[in-house]
Amino acid sequence: MAHFQKHPLRAFSKQEEQELQRIVKASSERIDVARRAKALQAVAASQSFPQAALVAGFREARSVRELVKRFNEHGLAALSIAAGRGRKPTYTSAQQARILQEVQKTPDRQTDQTATWSLALLRKALQASDLPHIANETIRQVLHGSGYSYQRTRTWCRTGYAPRKRKGGTVTTYDEQTLEKKTDRVGVRARRSCRDRATQ
Repeated sequence: MAHFQKHPLRAFSKQEEQELQRIVKASSERIDVARRAKALQAVAASQSFPQAALVAGFREARSVRELVKRFNEHGLAALSIAAGRGRKPTYTSAQQARILQEVQKTPDRQTDQTATWSLALLRKALQASDLPHIANETIRQVLHGSGYSYQRTRTWCRTGYAPRKRKGGTVTTYDEQTLEKKTDRVGVRARRSCRDRATQ
């Protein structure tokens, strides 16, 4: 019989579910963040807090209970902060989703005079709608937390995702080798750094 949870985990949005899966699979993700993501997935799969704690590598079920409570209140931001530590997230999961919704649009060429997003332009668009006090740093943290990075095309894009034109219209594709390529680039930079230090 399933154990009764006093504070049950709320249902994931599709975006949250995809991001949790990405975090658990990503070899470059922080261990503590991946552990929390794994615990949330276990609870969502109807496992009790003690079971989820065991699966994710927590010592106590209380850690999972507190994580679930933070996730219910703050969404994915709960993955980056442990209980009782650091500054509490200011923006709710709905507001973070609003930021991600905006970056997925294309800027209005006529109004914005550009077809790519910068932090300043995103902030201006969000301030004009429903987040009047948002800061550039908040936007940057939300984007990075959801897998976005500033590309050579001078706009914000989800790493590994790219729009492709097909006969049926434009579709978004994902490069399955993204993590391998990212790891290779990090390795190349590390080797260059070592070589540069050796020649000094």
